[in-house]
Amino acid sequence: MKAPKILPWVANKTGISEELALKLWRRAAGEAEVIAGCCNSSDYYRLAVERFIDFAEAEGNRSVVRETVGSRTCISWLWRYQNRISKLNLITAHNLVRLWQANLSDLLGGQKHAA
Repeated sequence: MKAPKILPWVANKTGISEELALKLWRRAAGEAEVIAGCCNSSDYYRLAVERFIDFAEAEGNRSVVRETVGSRTCISWLWRYQNRISKLNLITAHNLVRLWQANLSDLLGGQKHAA
């Protein structure tokens, strides 16, 4: 997937370079693809943009969303962080199960000999 057009704007708002923003976008897109299972749905794009903004805010020194008086006590960033951490654990478990299944099928399927 191509990088979104908001990438330079987010990079400028968070105080990071565009090169770093592009790396963060690729990382977010990869994780979103693993979570969503495909790369052409609206869920995939929503996850990729959310993760990219989270990564950019974590790397940068500013937030994309303006802070208002009411949001200073808001814990939405903590909720997003917890959600991201829990999804990474599920991604890791899913990848380990796929690896285990592939190795088990190779083991039980017999050795393939090169002719």
